[in-house]
Amino acid sequence: MELMSFTPIYMERVWGGRGLELKLGRTLPEGKVIGESWELVDREREQSIVAEGTHKGKTIRELLESAPADILGPGRKGSIPFPILIKWLDCQDRLSLQVHPPAEIAPLLGGEPKTENWYVADCDEGASLIVGLKQGVTREQFTQALENDEAEACAHRFPVQPGDSINVPSGRVHAIDAGNLILEIQQNSDTTYRVCDWGRVGLDGVPRQLHVEEALKSIDFNDYEPEALKPVPGPQTLVDCKEFRIRKFELQPGDCPLKLNAGESARLIHVVTGEVTDSESRAKLKKGRNYLQPYVTGTNLSADEPATVLVTDQF
Repeated sequence: MELMSFTPIYMERVWGGRGLELKLGRTLPEGKVIGESWELVDREREQSIVAEGTHKGKTIRELLESAPADILGPGRKGSIPFPILIKWLDCQDRLSLQVHPPAEIAPLLGGEPKTENWYVADCDEGASLIVGLKQGVTREQFTQALENDEAEACAHRFPVQPGDSINVPSGRVHAIDAGNLILEIQQNSDTTYRVCDWGRVGLDGVPRQLHVEEALKSIDFNDYEPEALKPVPGPQTLVDCKEFRIRKFELQPGDCPLKLNAGESARLIHVVTGEVTDSESRAKLKKGRNYLQPYVTGTNLSADEPATVLVTDQF
């Protein structure tokens, strides 16, 4: 099996825009405010379709049902959804302050846990993220702040630069500020509880639904002031948690190829900047694209120009 890329699914969001056209060279639906590009998803209502190659036109569900062990490895069942969801987020405005339920809480609320990682591919000068609570904020203080429309005063906000990364586990309150282009790698879940939406209305002109009761049951009130991981020279592990591992590689023309052997783990390859070549097929892996490397497939990636590549595995 070869590396596979999928046709993006574009989602309108009130906080989105047209930035994916300029920054990733995408052709977006006319007249739409696009906030999210779902790059790989296996859900009942959203199915990624292979964009090219031997399996062009097949859904990720069809691939898993026909060859689960080839895709994910020995013992994996095709009836279980692909465990990772990949998105590009074009944040032209601030997202809602929100939380995803922890695994032990989610079933009680009828939702799914979602741990996610944000990689800041690009951002405006002065852009920031909101992640976690300010030191010492209690549940009671936060609840009162919500009632007084002062939740922002309780949340931990910090500036970011391109190359920064932060993990957002289930239970961590968060929001993305305006001016960020984010690669989000997450558990396959679509459960989000909004705490506040900054007083705005949705694309339909109606205020978006809040989920304050569910959010208060989900927030970790001992989660104070997490820090973004800053880029360093050489390979870097961005996160290694029970849901997935993400590593970053800076590739230069003339360097030894990045070897990603078959039979170790299924992998997802994310080309953040530049362009690389798959030595097995000679296919070009382009900026902004995301690729599935099946368990049975090996590849060596060589840089055609300076390139930043993330690799997600162990999911």
